[in-house]
Amino acid sequence: MSKGSSLYLTGLKDFSFVTKEKNNKLPKWTESKIKKTQTIKKIVCGKEPNFLVWKNPNKLELYEDGRKKKKYQLLKNEKIKDIDSSCYNYLILTESGKVWSLAESNDYKEVPLLDADQSTFEKLRPVSFFEEKKLFVNSVVMGLCSGYYLCNGDRLYASGSNSEGRLGIGQNGGYIAMPVYVQDKVTKIFSGMYASNFFFTTSQPDLLYGCGQNYYGELGIGGTEPPKVPTVVEDFQGSEILNVSSGLSHTTLITKKGQTYSCGDKAVNGHDHIKTIFTLIPQLKEKKVVQLATGRNRTLVLTDQNELYGWGFGNGLEPTDEFNNNNNFLPTKISLPSFFTNYLSSKGMIRISSGSKASFLYLDFNNTLSQDLAMLFESKQFCDCEIGTIGNQIPVHKALVEFRTKLTIEQIQKKLFGEKKSTINKEQTLGFLKWVYCDKISDIEKLEQTFKLLQLTFPPSVDNTLEKDITQLYKDDDSKDFKILVKTEDDDNDNENKNEEQDEDKKGNYEEIPVHKFILLARSGLFREMFDNVNEKDNTNKVQDYSHKSIESLEILIKYFYTDSIELTADEDPELIVEELSDAVEYYQLNEQCNFVNELLKIKKQFDLN
Repeated sequence: MSKGSSLYLTGLKDFSFVTKEKNNKLPKWTESKIKKTQTIKKIVCGKEPNFLVWKNPNKLELYEDGRKKKKYQLLKNEKIKDIDSSCYNYLILTESGKVWSLAESNDYKEVPLLDADQSTFEKLRPVSFFEEKKLFVNSVVMGLCSGYYLCNGDRLYASGSNSEGRLGIGQNGGYIAMPVYVQDKVTKIFSGMYASNFFFTTSQPDLLYGCGQNYYGELGIGGTEPPKVPTVVEDFQGSEILNVSSGLSHTTLITKKGQTYSCGDKAVNGHDHIKTIFTLIPQLKEKKVVQLATGRNRTLVLTDQNELYGWGFGNGLEPTDEFNNNNNFLPTKISLPSFFTNYLSSKGMIRISSGSKASFLYLDFNNTLSQDLAMLFESKQFCDCEIGTIGNQIPVHKALVEFRTKLTIEQIQKKLFGEKKSTINKEQTLGFLKWVYCDKISDIEKLEQTFKLLQLTFPPSVDNTLEKDITQLYKDDDSKDFKILVKTEDDDNDNENKNEEQDEDKKGNYEEIPVHKFILLARSGLFREMFDNVNEKDNTNKVQDYSHKSIESLEILIKYFYTDSIELTADEDPELIVEELSDAVEYYQLNEQCNFVNELLKIKKQFDLN
C-alpha cells in the first residue's frame, strides 16, 4: 500500500502543521501528512485550524494546531453514521440513534449539548438527553451556535442560541441548552457550520422551509426580515432538494437533478449582486452538481464529471492564482491535484469539504457492498420468496435473509406472523428488512420488538454486521444456489449457441464457481441483464462466462463481490490478475465501484506494476 496521503488541503498558513512539506506552498493544493487516509469517510472543521477526521469504520482523529492528534474510538457495539460540527464543538451520530459530543471550548456558553463538566477534548461523551426522552436520532446538523436533530423518523428538535429566531420555536433570543421540539413530518434537515439559520423539507421533497438570520436575504424568502417560525421558502416544482448549506451571509442549494441555486450577499452568492430568493447560477446551468461544501465566505461544488468550481472571498483561501489575488464573485473552475487524475472516471469517489480558513479534497473508498444490497432491496427484483401477512407480503432474497437471521423463511414467517392477531405491520417488516439488507435502523423500538419475536439478540452483536455476515456467507458453499461455468480449454468448435446436449458432452472443458445468485444480482449489471432475459420457467441455476478470463481471476472477482477487497495468494500471478480484471468495471457493469478500481491500484503498488 502506498505510504502517501489521499488527503489534500489548501488554506491559510495556520494549517501548515498538517502538511508534508516543511516549506509548504499553501494556499496551493498541498498533500497532507495524514497517512493511510484511504479509509476517510468525512472531514469537518471546528475552530480552525482544528478539524475532525472520521476514518472508516469507527475511528475519529482530531487535529489541533501544533499539537499531537487525538484519537477516539467508540464502544464496540456502536457504529458511526455521521459527524458534523460548529465552530465550537463536534457531534457524532451512531447507527443506534445515539449522539456523542466533543467540545471545542468549555468557556463559550452558547454551545449546543455541552455539559457543564465537559473539558476540552478530553473524551468523547454521550449525550444522555435523547435516550432519557426515548428519542432515536436519525440525523444531526449544526449551525454556528445551534444544533438540529431529526428524531423518531420525522420529529425535529433544536438547541443552542436562539438569536434571530434561529431555533424556529416562535420567539427570539436566549439560549436553550437541551433540545426543544420544533415540529413533525420533517424528512431532511440542513444548515452550515457558520450558519445562523436552518432549512428542512417535509413529505414533499421539492418544498423548502427555513428559519433564522436573514440580514442579506440568505433565507431566500424574498426579503431580509428574519421569521421566528419555519417559513415556506420556495417550491422547486418536481426537483427534489439534495443539499442546502449556508455560510455567514449566503446559502447555496443543489437539487437531485444537479441544478445549483443560491441567495444572499452579492460577494459570496455566485451572482455578483444580492439575491433574496434562490436563483439558478447561470455559469453552472449546464453542469450537474452532486456535492456542495460551504465555508464562512465561499462555496465549492463538484459536478458528476468530477469538475471542481468555487466562488467567494479570495484572500488566500482558494487553490488557484486567480483566487488568491482576487475575490471571485462568479464560479471559477479549479484544477485538481495530479494525484486525483487516476480517479476522475470514478463517480462518487472524490469528496470535498470546506471551513473558514481551509478546503479539503480526499477520496472516499466507500463500502459498495452495502450500497449495492440497498439498491437490490429497493428494486425488489429477482426475489425468490416473500414474508408478511396475506396482502402485505414483501419479496425478499432467501439466502441473505436466512443467513443474517440464522432462521429459515418458514421460521421467520411463523414467529412474526403466525399469530392470528399479529402486531407486526408492513412498515415494521420493512424496517426489519432494512437492517437485513443495509444494517440500517429506522425505528429502534420496533426493531427491538421484531428481534425479540424472532428470539434474536438485540442490539446485534459487533460480529453480526452486514459486512462480516456476507464475508462468512462467501465461505458457505452449501447455501450457494448458482454456478458460473468457466471454460478451461480452447475449443475451435465452441460458440455461444451450443444446445443442451452439446454442453453435456463438453462438460469436461468447464470448471464451476459456486456463488449466491443475489450477490451476482446486487453487484453486476451484466448478470442483472442476463437474468432479465431468462424465462422464469427455465429455472436455470448456471451460466457460462464468455469473458475469456482465467478461472483464478474470476474467483478473485467473485470473492470481491462478497468482501469488497482483492487479496492474492502466493501462487497467483498479480500481473495477470490486474491485466484480466482491469476492464471488470465496464464488462461486468459494476455499480460505479470506485472501491474496485482502488483495490486494483493497491495490487499494482504492492507488486510495483506500472
